[in-house]
Amino acid sequence: MPSLEFHNSTALCSERLGELCRDGMAGWATGTVTVRVRYSRSSDFSGTCFYVDRRIFVNVGRHLSFPYRMGTHLAKAVSRGRRWYKPIFSIELVDAYQLVAFVFMHELYHLLVKRSGRNTRQKESMCDRFAARYVVDRFGLSVLTADGRLVDRDTWDFQDLLGFVERAKDRRRLRQKPAARTVVAESDSLAKSEHQWLLFWD
Repeated sequence: MPSLEFHNSTALCSERLGELCRDGMAGWATGTVTVRVRYSRSSDFSGTCFYVDRRIFVNVGRHLSFPYRMGTHLAKAVSRGRRWYKPIFSIELVDAYQLVAFVFMHELYHLLVKRSGRNTRQKESMCDRFAARYVVDRFGLSVLTADGRLVDRDTWDFQDLLGFVERAKDRRRLRQKPAARTVVAESDSLAKSEHQWLLFWD
């Protein structure tokens, strides 16, 4: 069963933040995950995860005002002639709790990828889709184009994200509740060939 060691040095409610993290971890065999939520030095937000000791850091800019439109990597790459690019899809977050939830879930997916024995490189879009699923389903948010038009869910939510990290599921929980939700974490390691990932949007 996953467990959470939670630390919060912001003015946000620790109980509410911890509840969001625990809800996201439910159904995954992560062991104990240490999560620290704190203010960033200058960026709007950032996230870091460490695989070996299962630590996740979520940094939020104290200067932010809400609603906050956050750019994501949800869109598929499209071609223009010989060049490929990704359109910017965004999510308008109502408050800092939703921002923390998105960054946390993004980091959790990095950890699940590692836990499943998958290659951890170039997974930013998958992690964004995993996080977007959570905030869209939990808070009823929408994914928008750069000019504010609604993006159909099939356009951005098209990968078998849960199947990709199948090996990280909590089998004991699944035996008890076959239809249990899936979302969880591990953590990133900065050691040897492990990966440290920082997420910044200014």
